[in-house]
Amino acid sequence: MKILLVEDEKTIAVTLTDDLEAAGHDVVHEADGTRGIARLREEAFDCVITDVRLPGADGLKVLAAAKEARPGTEVLVMTAFATVEHAVEAMRLGADDYIQKPFLNEQVVERVARIGKFRTLLDENRQLRAALDGEGGLPGVIGRSRRMEDVFRTVRTVAPTDASVLIQGESGTGKECIARALHQLSARRDAPFVALSCGALPDTLLETELFGHERGAFTDAGKLRRGRFELANRGTIFLDDIDDMPLQTQVKLLRVIQERSFERVGGEETLHVDIRVVSATKVPLIDLVKKGGFREDLYYRLNVVPIDLPPLREREGDVPLLTQHFVRKLGQGRSFTVKTDVLEAMSGYAWPGNVRELENHVAQAIAMAGGSTILKKEHLLPVDKTRRAALEPPTDLKSLREVLVQAEREHLRKVLRSVGGHRTKAASVLGISRKVLWEKLKDYGIE
Repeated sequence: MKILLVEDEKTIAVTLTDDLEAAGHDVVHEADGTRGIARLREEAFDCVITDVRLPGADGLKVLAAAKEARPGTEVLVMTAFATVEHAVEAMRLGADDYIQKPFLNEQVVERVARIGKFRTLLDENRQLRAALDGEGGLPGVIGRSRRMEDVFRTVRTVAPTDASVLIQGESGTGKECIARALHQLSARRDAPFVALSCGALPDTLLETELFGHERGAFTDAGKLRRGRFELANRGTIFLDDIDDMPLQTQVKLLRVIQERSFERVGGEETLHVDIRVVSATKVPLIDLVKKGGFREDLYYRLNVVPIDLPPLREREGDVPLLTQHFVRKLGQGRSFTVKTDVLEAMSGYAWPGNVRELENHVAQAIAMAGGSTILKKEHLLPVDKTRRAALEPPTDLKSLREVLVQAEREHLRKVLRSVGGHRTKAASVLGISRKVLWEKLKDYGIE
């Protein structure tokens, strides 16, 4: 942790600083309360250790300033004039601990260690909650695997632009979630996000859905109808299953992308739109181009930025995370438990239907749970109808703990390399104290 020590007694300040730094903390010392307050306004600290009686401003003012500058700062107040009044006032102002002089430095180091463990626990809980809610990656998207981190990086980079994006991935991988994240992270976030599945409509209706129609354009056109492009003006249009779009409609789509203009079916007025186009395909679109099933010029217009969304079987470590997310999402306020051995078995299943299939089985397990809070394996995993038994994972699978340990070890090495081995910077990036970092490096045998 980064600690501000405000103490005017030189002997205490020097020895306590040495012991705190030996325990892995960064310590900044000020001998005057006023200078301590000024330092708090200039820098952020995880913990403040302050005497009550100080030159300039007293320790209670330092405490108040620390909480005002950064409410999450932990404050340890120390004094040789310990009274009930001092303790009550310090705690009222938000002190996290109180120690009376004379004391052993080990006592302070131990209390700071407790504060550090508490902060680490809070940070880990926040990180887990962020990951479960998708905030650690993209809004509405769950995942921490290396493959998904690559996707997150691309989305965050391209989202602020108006470049067309082509998302390629198997059915059920969450392509619309990625499209929505692109929209939410763009300057168009306050404008409409309009989605259309090109494979869900017959060819005769697709053109009308895209461009709209005038009253009387055909037999059933009793009134004017605006199409998806018109509805998405100033926002984002998401064309899912673009590989199912007929060639005739592809010609008209190419014109919209090139000129940002079109006419409604049966109309003569040219409409102009300010729009971003995001499309998705469940098959490699370039293969369709080679077979003549998709226009090459349209392909290159759509594929300005490609995003390959991995299938769930290639997202190591994401199945338990997604499972817990869906349990919370679908649990309707009830608390359910999925045992570790079940999560391990789920991680070993290929999930051909990807995230959509996983969500379906969580919903089934919750529906079949009845009054139980333990979700059963036979409901969370598909059943082999021939053997009437849940599919078993391969025997070479690692345990969930082994996967997490390996991921943490690799991430520590990656961060250390990125900051040139500087531990203080690494600890800051990781959101943990230097002491916690030192302990993890020792546990994993990382030099």
